Amino acid sequence: MAEKLLISWSSGKDSALALCEMKSRKGYEIRALLTTLATGSGRIGIHGLRSILLERQASSCGYPLEKVFLPEGAANDQYEAALAEALASYREEGVSSVVYGDIFLEDIRKYREKHLEKAGMKARFPLWRRDTFKLAMEFIDLGFRAVIAAVDTRVLDKGMLGKCFDRPFLTTLPPGVDPCGENGEFHTFVFDGPIFRESIRYAVGEVLPDQNHFYFCDILPA
Repeated sequence: MAEKLLISWSSGKDSALALCEMKSRKGYEIRALLTTLATGSGRIGIHGLRSILLERQASSCGYPLEKVFLPEGAANDQYEAALAEALASYREEGVSSVVYGDIFLEDIRKYREKHLEKAGMKARFPLWRRDTFKLAMEFIDLGFRAVIAAVDTRVLDKGMLGKCFDRPFLTTLPPGVDPCGENGEFHTFVFDGPIFRESIRYAVGEVLPDQNHFYFCDILPA
């Protein structure tokens, strides 16, 4: 019997690559994409992405989108309580694991594993400890296409926003910036690739500050 999974979905390249990886493995059944959105704005975390684009991604992938709503600036305990409630219903349906696109941040992995253990589930990390430059190149070579949706302006210029995540982009990254942005240097919106039945049409809107040193571009549905 196939193991039932949820995919933690951020709209970006790492979650898309994790989904692609799990689709290629035998013995797994993906039940839904799991995402968290701010109650007021309806946008996803630091990516600043509108929920309608998440919905279009999920629809093109062929999976339901499970939305967990959180207040703006929600505390960690609020996040955990809301997520635990959403996971409980899936656990009753036989879902046993949540898949994450994390690559090498040990503290985040341990946090996810501890939280899911409380929920009676497991965390899976199909990209774990893989070389991030090779992962970035694999993403591109597989035919994925993504746009830079958010940047940390302590390490990247906000002029990077709206640029395509491609080979030229990787060559412009300053020394010390991870090619996959694993330390939070940048975030992406994936609009095409092998997991999609059709490309997600979008337009790049204005650049907006999110919090402190983070900026995002308002990606609009087209």
